[in-house]
Amino acid sequence: MAFRFIHTADWQIGKAFANFTGDPGADLRGQRIKTVERIAEVGWANEVDAILVAGDAFDSNDVSERTLVRTVEALKPFQGTWVFLPGNHDAALAHSVWTRLRGMDLPSNIVIADRPIPVDRWRGRATVLPAPLRRRREALDQTEWFDVAPSPEDSCRIGLAHGAVAGRLPDKADSANEIPQDRAAKARLCYLALGDWHGALKIAPRTWYAGAPEPDRHKANASGLVQLVELDGVGAPERVDAIPVGHYCWIRLDVELLDGTCGKALQALDALTQEHRCCVIHLLLSGSVSLGERRRLEAELRRWEARVHHLEVDDTALRDEPTADDLDAIDTAGFVRLAVERLRLKASDPAHPERDTARTALRMLYLDHLGTSDA
Repeated sequence: MAFRFIHTADWQIGKAFANFTGDPGADLRGQRIKTVERIAEVGWANEVDAILVAGDAFDSNDVSERTLVRTVEALKPFQGTWVFLPGNHDAALAHSVWTRLRGMDLPSNIVIADRPIPVDRWRGRATVLPAPLRRRREALDQTEWFDVAPSPEDSCRIGLAHGAVAGRLPDKADSANEIPQDRAAKARLCYLALGDWHGALKIAPRTWYAGAPEPDRHKANASGLVQLVELDGVGAPERVDAIPVGHYCWIRLDVELLDGTCGKALQALDALTQEHRCCVIHLLLSGSVSLGERRRLEAELRRWEARVHHLEVDDTALRDEPTADDLDAIDTAGFVRLAVERLRLKASDPAHPERDTARTALRMLYLDHLGTSDA
C-alpha cells in the first residue's frame, strides 16, 4: 500500500527579522505561523499519512511560550501524524523547545523525534529514521545509524535529517552536520528527507531538500514550497510534487542605469507580476543619473515603499552626474556658480579624494534650490 507524506523543513518560527522595523517585521514573523497552518491544510486536503519536519521548525530554543502555543494551534487542521526533528537552530539540548513542548501536554499525533529511534506509527507501511541534532554543529555523521536501523519487512524506510550533503551543495553553503551523498543507498532508504538548504532540491538519488516554506532571503532558489511525496513500496521510485505554500516573495533586482535617467529602475519595479503587498524587494542600483533624475527616482521609490511590503534600496554604486541643466538650476552666474563649477570638477574626477563629498554637496545644493523655488 502506498505511503503519502508531506516533507517540509526550515520553518524557523520566531525569526526576529531585526532589519525590518515596525509592521513589516511583525507581519513577517506572524506569517510564518500562518504558513504552518497552510501546510496543515495541504496535508489534510491531500490525505497524507504524515507530515515530516526535517529540522529548524523554530529559529532558536529561546522562542516565547506564546510562539510555541500558537505553533501547536496551527497544526490542528491536520490530524494525522506530525514528526518533528531537532535541527541546528532548535537542537535537542538539555533544555530546548522540545523539552518545553513536552511539558505542554501535546496531542498524541505530534511526535518529537529527538532521539535516534525508529518511528513506526503506520502498521509497518513506513518507518521513519530520525537523525536529531543535539548541538548546533555535530562533528560526527548523525545518519550513520540508518544503515543498521531495524524496520519491518517491506516497510518503506524514510530517513529524516538536517545538514549539508557532502560535496553537493555550493561552496558557500554551510558544511556543518555533513551527510554522505550515498546515505540513501547504503541505508536502503526509499526517501531521505532533508532540511537546512532553503530551496527545494533533489540533491542525490532518493535524497531531497524541502526548502523553506516561507521565504526569508533574497536568493534565487526554489523556496515557498513543500514536497508531497508518494512511495508505492520498497524499490519503487519516489513520486514528488512541489506544492506552493509561501506568502511573501523575496525579490532581488539588480539595475544598472546607463543613460542618466532612472527609467530602467522604475521599469523593473513596474514589471513585477507578484502581488505588490507580498513583495520584499532588495533593489541594487548602479550606474549614473542626473540630479533631476535622482530627485525623480527618490520620489518614485517613496511611492513604491508604500505599495510593497518592504523595499530596501542599495544605491552606494549609483553616481550623480550633473548635467548643464542641473547646474543652471542651482545658479547661472556669480560666486555660487563658481563654487558649483569647482564641485563639479571634483565630482567628475575619479581620483579626487573629495569626489563623494562633492557629489553630495551638489545634490544638496540642487535640492535646496528647488525647495526654495517651490516655496
